[in-house]
Amino acid sequence: MLAQLHIENVAVIENADLVLADGLNVLTGETGAGKSILIGSINLALGERVSREIVRAGAHAAHVTALFAQVPERIRTRVEGLGFPCEEDGSLLLSREITADGRGSCRISGRPATVSVLREVGRLLVNIHGQHDNQALLAPENHIRYLDLYAGNTESLQAYHEVYQQLRRLRAQLKKLAMDDAEKARRVDLLRYQIDEIRTAGLRPGEEEELEERRSNILHAEKITGSLQEALGALQGAETAAGADTLAGAAASAVQAASDLLPQLVPLAERLQNLRYELEDCAAELQNRLDGVDADPRGLEAVEERLDTIFRLRGKYGETIGDILTFAERSEQELESITSSGERADALRQKGKALAAQAKQMAGRLTENRRRAARTMEEKIRTELAFLEMPNVRFHVKLTPLSRLEADGADGVEFLFAANPGAPLRPLVRIASGGEISRVMLAIKNALADVDDIDTLIFDEIDTGVSGRAAYKIGVKLKQVAGARQIVCITHLAQIAAQADRHVLIEKTVEDGRTFTRLHVLDFEGRKRELARIIGGAAITPLTLQNAAEMLGAAGTFPSSDG
Repeated sequence: MLAQLHIENVAVIENADLVLADGLNVLTGETGAGKSILIGSINLALGERVSREIVRAGAHAAHVTALFAQVPERIRTRVEGLGFPCEEDGSLLLSREITADGRGSCRISGRPATVSVLREVGRLLVNIHGQHDNQALLAPENHIRYLDLYAGNTESLQAYHEVYQQLRRLRAQLKKLAMDDAEKARRVDLLRYQIDEIRTAGLRPGEEEELEERRSNILHAEKITGSLQEALGALQGAETAAGADTLAGAAASAVQAASDLLPQLVPLAERLQNLRYELEDCAAELQNRLDGVDADPRGLEAVEERLDTIFRLRGKYGETIGDILTFAERSEQELESITSSGERADALRQKGKALAAQAKQMAGRLTENRRRAARTMEEKIRTELAFLEMPNVRFHVKLTPLSRLEADGADGVEFLFAANPGAPLRPLVRIASGGEISRVMLAIKNALADVDDIDTLIFDEIDTGVSGRAAYKIGVKLKQVAGARQIVCITHLAQIAAQADRHVLIEKTVEDGRTFTRLHVLDFEGRKRELARIIGGAAITPLTLQNAAEMLGAAGTFPSSDG
């Protein structure tokens, strides 16, 4: 159960602690006191989506910590399987912080966690039912969800979804293959032409760069030849003058001769000799380069033609030779796919038949479960509604076979409703009032409570549109359900608040121009005054106080109680 909630800097709540008990916990307060903020705080701690606007004005970050006590073994096992140990006493601590700029952090048992893992753990511990659930009940597409929860179809439905998605993907592949013969022929001709054009060209990666270099050499052959000859002459010399390599050799011989008398010159003589060898190597390389200069105009023409071919292919198939070759490879793969599409289609059809048969069988089992569950669910909800002052109501779960398999199987589901004797069954959305919808939703939630394993249920003003004896019965029903699990109920009805095992007042105050929300656990006198306020509004009279005391007494709460 949710034992304690610590809240810091959430909207108008600067710092507050909500301490809850077993059984029925009721929270009341004037409109705008911060009841919705409290639900937002709980959602924050459970990893649900919240806006960064939830951070209190002027604060760096909002922080919420939720302490759960007496966590059942089945949940502890799942949480520990995610890598987060519970305490030895069976308690579990969830915490989350969100900063004003939208960043956040989460912890489970003090260890860092992702928001998605925190949300997964939170949904094992708490189920929140708000006014939006009433609107969800009015949408027929949601009805199948309620029936499947009641029928225990969760795992079977997940298995069906996997097969159904495989079948959808396979059918999409078949549709892609099923182009008409004329279109196939046109596509095959185009692909073959493109592949042939690229492959005939015989392109090589890096070829364009080589051709550009060769063209440059041919165009500037005369200048290159003159420069190389000048350099070669400087190294090798001419008839009338020695070259650099000859002079370096002479210098080396002279220094070598001197080193016989001055040994320190030996290293210098070696260096000059090495320089001579290096200059000879340079001259040989220059001669090779000179011999390789391409000055043939016919070679330039061939280079230009080859570059023109590459340029033309680039304009069609890609910016580089690599892109062009990649285009050819993809085209070959597509051509292979089309030419073998008949065989592939046959194989896919055979696989599709097997998947369709499997999906149909699984959908049939879902239908059987839904039909059985629908009858018991109808009876359960009629019983619940009779207790909630709707004794003549008729509630029917209508199953309609679909013409083909859909995402949830082969059934359409809609809840039909008749509030008065003799009235025909009609869709809920057309006839139910706000108060009737609230009671139907509570009846459904109570029916689902028998089949789920969530120990804490939070009801956020689910009693909208209800008053009088019906409100009293809702309070009694909540108290009854709270005998087996923890209930937290935000309400504006005294009949429900009177049934509480613990009553918390949410109160807004203004101090030094700033708004604060405080939480107070009420004793008997505090509860009496709060019930009187709910009954009579701003004016609390002796009569409203007497009525409040009688309501508390009827619910089993007396002055000696600690509230």
